[in-house]
Amino acid sequence: MTTIHPNQNPKIDDAPPRPGILARMRGNFLAGLIVVVPMALTGWLVWTVTGWIDGWVLPLVPDRYEPKQYIGIELRGLGVVIFLLFTVVVGWLAKGLLGRSLVAFGERLVNRTPVVRSIYGGAKQIVETALSQTEQSFQRAVLVQYPRTGIWAIAFVSTEAKGEVRDKAPDGLRIQSVFLPTTPNPTSGFLLFVPEKDLITLDMSVEDAAKLVISAGLVYPNSKNPTLPPPPDPESPSKSG
Repeated sequence: MTTIHPNQNPKIDDAPPRPGILARMRGNFLAGLIVVVPMALTGWLVWTVTGWIDGWVLPLVPDRYEPKQYIGIELRGLGVVIFLLFTVVVGWLAKGLLGRSLVAFGERLVNRTPVVRSIYGGAKQIVETALSQTEQSFQRAVLVQYPRTGIWAIAFVSTEAKGEVRDKAPDGLRIQSVFLPTTPNPTSGFLLFVPEKDLITLDMSVEDAAKLVISAGLVYPNSKNPTLPPPPDPESPSKSG
């Protein structure tokens, strides 16, 4: 029988081998991609949109007013600044009595034009919906069975059904207007009218649910334990209050 000296430690399993230089380089490369790619895409998008707006606005500015005539270089983003100032002035004028009268006259004129009125009406409704901050935000994230029973998808409740949709529903059945987004582009999707009893409300916020949809299920609100809801935000007001 083999005895172990009191000061001698028993042999333990060897420590796992350290990753090689190629494995470490691969890990560093992937970590760098996580940092670089979002920054590069954001910068590219801002740069592209700025150039697109400049291409529309600057040709309308007389040459003698362009800084390029005086400093010799073209300032990227000048068209964006001019567009913002022009929009602010138009909004200020539209709030006045004369501005409201001109806008109303212009809309009446547009509404009498067969093709133009459809384009203008649709564009105006889209802009008003996108900029509205009152009733147009999603209320909560839910699970809904789609496209068939037994398959669940994440959706967002926009509001309770109104008008004819509510009136034609069976007596006592509460219908919710639900937006079902697609992955990875949540700006497209389907409008569903679902009974409230068929919806399962999620504890995660609308923002966290949107991240889950965009990432195709890879990014969960609680990264340490996805089976649990996200930890409460210490800065958010308490619901009990």
